[in-house]
Amino acid sequence: MSRLDPRDIQLLARLQKNAQVSALELSEELGMSASQISRRRQRLEAEGYILSTPCRLDPERLGLNVQAFIQIETRSQHSDTHRSVKRLVSGQPEIIAAWTLTGEADYIFRVFCTDLAALNRLVQEVLLPHEAIGRVHSQIVMDQVKDDTALPLPG
Repeated sequence: MSRLDPRDIQLLARLQKNAQVSALELSEELGMSASQISRRRQRLEAEGYILSTPCRLDPERLGLNVQAFIQIETRSQHSDTHRSVKRLVSGQPEIIAAWTLTGEADYIFRVFCTDLAALNRLVQEVLLPHEAIGRVHSQIVMDQVKDDTALPLPG
């Protein structure tokens, strides 16, 4: 794997904002030819710096008006418990991200629902009855003040 130079960092920073930007547009912004941009991007993809180029959707336009974070404490700390939670998460499209944590909660889920009633159904009918889940703590997002897709880059 090669070392990132300042131009690589600039390219990665710009691609984090919009991965669909053309090589021609990037060449004008970064002072390189479009072919140089394309070669660098291919190298960064091949070396694993760029994992994918997802398409970001507008949740409100899709009717997903409630975003929440849900902290989960499991009933026990066994591998079967964690496999069960992973299966639960993979089967619930409302749960768009999940992390294991240190501290009081064992997991935190990021969820999008159409409304509060749908969030309540997810908590009351899916999460709380699940055999591995002991405690559920929900926090509804009032406003997202910073975009969560860009990683801090060196330099």
